[in-house]
Amino acid sequence: MPVAFSASQSLKLSLPAEDCDRVGLLPPYLDDEERVIGALLDPSQLERLEAGRYRYAVTRLQVFQLQIQPVVELQVRRQPGRIELNAIDCELEGLGLIDDFQLTLQSWLEAADTGLEGEATLAVTVSQPPLLKLIPTKVLEATGHSVLSRILLGIRTRVGQQLLGDFRDWCTQV
Repeated sequence: MPVAFSASQSLKLSLPAEDCDRVGLLPPYLDDEERVIGALLDPSQLERLEAGRYRYAVTRLQVFQLQIQPVVELQVRRQPGRIELNAIDCELEGLGLIDDFQLTLQSWLEAADTGLEGEATLAVTVSQPPLLKLIPTKVLEATGHSVLSRILLGIRTRVGQQLLGDFRDWCTQV
């Protein structure tokens, strides 16, 4: 029987007062796909496959006694002042033969009047690995939700720190 868990995170981030005069530059910054994706995700774990497609090796996770590493293929779509990032495929390294693992990611980030707004939803469906058959499903689901929430919180933190820092650097180059 599959186990399913998910987490969502929304974002409303105002630019700091010293950057308020640059809010009009957010839409063209978000159009710089490679730069924005590199600021959102760890560039050392990111591989560009082609325009609008990337492979990302998520930081290795430990869940109970298992070490796992999702490797996600991402698709980027852009609209003026908005970037969307969605998972289109995922492989799971570390759990052996599990062929029913499904990961979905739907996220967007857009320029707003005072800064950035966005939302991300991350969900996983997977059968219980043999090593975890003795753990109650509700415990697995709660743990999975907690792990996904931590991943999304980490991305949110990167937006608030790394992405805004990169935006400031980008502003000095235009």
